[in-house]
Amino acid sequence: MKAAVYYNLDDVRVEEVAKPKIGAGEILVQMKACGVCGSDLMDWYLEKRAPLVLGHEPAGVVVEVGGEVEGFSVGDRVFAHHHVACLTCHYCRRGAFTMCSKFGSTHLEHGGFAEFFRVPADNLCVDTLHIPDEVSFEEAALIEPVACGVRAMHKCGVEVGDTVAVVGAGPAGVINAVLARLSGAGLVLVGDVVDYRLEAARRFGADIVVNVESESFVDRVREATDGRGADVVVVTAPSVKAYASALDLCRKGGTVCVFAPTAHEQTMPLSVHRLFFNEIRLVPSYSTSHLETRTALELIRSGKIDAKGLITHRFPLSQTGEAFRTAAREKKCLKVVVVNE
Repeated sequence: MKAAVYYNLDDVRVEEVAKPKIGAGEILVQMKACGVCGSDLMDWYLEKRAPLVLGHEPAGVVVEVGGEVEGFSVGDRVFAHHHVACLTCHYCRRGAFTMCSKFGSTHLEHGGFAEFFRVPADNLCVDTLHIPDEVSFEEAALIEPVACGVRAMHKCGVEVGDTVAVVGAGPAGVINAVLARLSGAGLVLVGDVVDYRLEAARRFGADIVVNVESESFVDRVREATDGRGADVVVVTAPSVKAYASALDLCRKGGTVCVFAPTAHEQTMPLSVHRLFFNEIRLVPSYSTSHLETRTALELIRSGKIDAKGLITHRFPLSQTGEAFRTAAREKKCLKVVVVNE
């Protein structure tokens, strides 16, 4: 079968690889759509593991079912989560599912950017969902990124009437802006350097959008909040500069959500004095779990999240490399999806 093999961002090759074989409790899925995530574009994160087949936002059709599988049949339309927790360890019992040692060791084979992928028994049991007929495969490919935002909103405790500032207006930024509103935020502000994406954020409901290269995001947020700053700041740009600005955007007693990672060698000075006396909370939100994927699917199914409207580019599997480069470098772009028809 064909799969897009990642060597680096400028070298993604469609190659012949072995079609996965399933065992008891597993299913084989024909990929129909798979989203390109920002983490798929981070060479610093991927280079030590390359070559590999990426793709952790897949949706498709079940084509084989192993023995002992219950609840899934050939022909079913499904979304499968690439990581699942054990549900019983110290972390899982405290709801920290993404910290479970099993979470990072469970994977789809080979990955979503392939004609077919195997869903292991644990992934099938814990977090493989049937896609309703009214949800397209492309829309279902947004379940995972929407779920990541759902988890961030929960962790940050967004409340009715809050002011939420989102740093970065890429797909993750726009999704978080929409979810902030759905969580009850009374004012949503989004900052970025790309006007196309800022206009998209406005279309999706942001009250104020700011091009941070031409005006001060901090000043606009403080003007809108009687000088306080935002109750919650969500940083979706993988930049130390973005995190430094987030502390200025945040009010006393507010929360800064660490939603996007930077390269491991990148650091920034942090005033413990300021954090202590201003009681600013730093809340990292990494990935998502089986709880939020179900919420995300319902948000997409109900139309509360316009998944189709977020997709700006579609590429066939044979052009996965171009899909990656578009997602990484094209300014007039939101969500990029690879399709296999």
